[in-house]
Parts: sequence; C-alpha cells; structure tokens
Amino acid sequence: MAVELKIPSVGESITQVTIASWLKADGDYVEMDEAVAELESDKATVELNAEKSGVLKILVEEGEDVEIGAVVATIETDAAAPEGASASPKEEGPKNESKVEAKVEDPKEEKKEVSDTNYATGTPSPAAAKILAEKGINATQIKGSGKNGRITKYDAMMAEAGAFSYNTPSEPSREQHREKMSNLRKTVARRLVSAKNETAMLTTFNEVNMKPIFDIRDKYKDKFREVHGVGLGFMSFFTRACALSLEKYPKVNAYIDGDEMVMNDFIDISIAVSSPKGLMVPVMRNVENMTMWDIENEV
Repeated sequence: MAVELKIPSVGESITQVTIASWLKADGDYVEMDEAVAELESDKATVELNAEKSGVLKILVEEGEDVEIGAVVATIETDAAAPEGASASPKEEGPKNESKVEAKVEDPKEEKKEVSDTNYATGTPSPAAAKILAEKGINATQIKGSGKNGRITKYDAMMAEAGAFSYNTPSEPSREQHREKMSNLRKTVARRLVSAKNETAMLTTFNEVNMKPIFDIRDKYKDKFREVHGVGLGFMSFFTRACALSLEKYPKVNAYIDGDEMVMNDFIDISIAVSSPKGLMVPVMRNVENMTMWDIENEV
C-alpha cells in the first residue's frame, strides 16, 4: 500500500514552502519518523518525516515551491525492508558486540587496511568536504597535502581562511549565472530593502593595523617603480584585497533580479577619482585578472 507524504503546516500565515533538499534518494528504504527532506519557508527550515516505513518515491524535485498539503512523495509500505534495516535493538546488540570483538582481536589488520587505502588526487576527506561545502569552495581549486594528494581538513581550513593563490586567470570572463532564491532569502532581501528605505542607517567604522602595508610599501616602492614604471600606492592593496574577498564570497558580488540572484563570474570595482570637473567614479573591469602593477596602471 502506498502512503502519501504531504507537506504539513509549518506556521501561521505560511501557504507554501520550498523543497530545500531531499535527505533520502528516490527508491531508498526509510523508517517511520525518519527525516526524508528539508522544507524551507520564509521564516524557518524544518524537516519532513516519514509517516510509515517503506520505500520512498519522490514526486517533487529539489528547489520547487509547493503548497501546504501538497503530496510530494509516496511510501510503499508493502515493500520488503533490506537486510538489517528493520532489525530490533535486541537483534542488533549481539551483532554489534561480535563486530567489536573481531576488531579488538586483530586491530593491526584493520589499521593496515585503512592505511593502504588509495585516494584519488584532489579527493577531500569527509571533514574537509564539509568545510568546503559550507563555504562554497570547489575542491578542484585546492591542492591537497595528504597522501596521494588528498585534501585534508587543514587544507580546507586554510582555504576557508582565505589562503588564495596569487595566480590569476589568463583570460578575463564576463559570464553570469542565475540562482533561484528560496522563500526565506526572498523575505530577507525584501525586508532589508524595506529597512534601508524606511529607517535611519548607521555607518560603522573599524580600525585596522596598517603598519605591515606601510612597511611593505616603504621597502619595495622604489624597486616597484623601477620595474613597472608606476608608483606603488595603497589603492592596489585595497583593490586586490577586495577582489580576493569577492572570490571567496561570490554572493557579495551578486545582485537580485526578480526572484533570482544573478551571480557574476567577474569582478568589477569602481574607484573614486578627483578630477578638474569634479568627482568621477570610473570602473575597472575584471580586477580578479589584474596584478598589483596592473591595478596601479589602471588607477
């Protein structure tokens, strides 16, 4: 018998939610009350639990908006459970104990098996994969320091901290791509714009120690001018730092168009310039592709 899995009411005044992600794949066997999906409303994210045990059949894809009460999946309760899936705690107890005893009897053999595992170059460890996924960093951009080039947790943390390579792409890009905003993100965007238009805004100033920049500039400014024919100013440091930050947090370099977020694969930065005719703000294109001397020349 197939049991329908419907979207429950997740709060007052909420009429629809977004299927943020399916925690189980189509055809997986699920237990009763097991979380199978995450639902995102304009207020919070909640889990959708299985009402019965059985095989899950997904009817609605991730990212789609559905009304409260809509059927998003079915559970075939007559399907046979896979071996070990529905075992009772009493049945599982002796099996687990026997496994533990086997491990204790010959720990060297298990250790050898793990150490001999061959990982493909650029494959992140589970801990590293989690860090990279949370920060939206592609594993192909990280050079692993582990065995056979595996990406370790330390490698991921260094990437998370902003340890970027100074190398830049050989050809500039002007590509864009769009991401559909969830109900929660649309509500946040709408209310932030409303707050900006309707309330007084406060500007915050943060102090930072610029002595290392002063020291670098004093040490290399003469050599820099000799080699590149342009002075080493502070603007190139600021601009380069902004470019690296936008590469790490690409959503800051995006804009909203209707219900979608337009992501730029390029970084354009404006710099205010005082001219005889007044203040002008020319735009430097593809700053992510510029070196320090390129920036100084452009300025």
